[in-house]
Amino acid sequence: MNARINMATVDVAAYKVMMGLEGYLQSISLNQIQKELIKIRASQINGCAFCLDMHTKDAVKYGETPQRIYLLNAWREATELYTEEEQVLLAMTEEITLISQKGLTEETFQKAKQFFTDKQIAEIIMAIVTINSWNRIAISTHLPIAK
Repeated sequence: MNARINMATVDVAAYKVMMGLEGYLQSISLNQIQKELIKIRASQINGCAFCLDMHTKDAVKYGETPQRIYLLNAWREATELYTEEEQVLLAMTEEITLISQKGLTEETFQKAKQFFTDKQIAEIIMAIVTINSWNRIAISTHLPIAK
């Protein structure tokens, strides 16, 4: 696939807003591994090769294990590899990414409240929304993966 347009140069203002969200996400209470798990899982669901390539590499750089990355798509069956807190993050990621199916369920929201403050839940939602936006930009513009 050939790249279509470069959002960073074609629509500088929109790209600047997206980068503003990235700047915000650098200051939230989630650790780097938690952020990367969200980014990888959403990108798996959305089929975004560019983001999967980037965020699996970043996750390894931050100390994530290859086994947990390999099995992330099957986290519900590999629960021994992911903490309960991470499982809630992943459930939230799936439900918000697949918003048209049922959205963030009350059950998952209540589980999240067991581990996270309201502010942290808001941060998690913004992290999920942001990676979903990046996935849509990368897929729509045919952003190439690094070779």
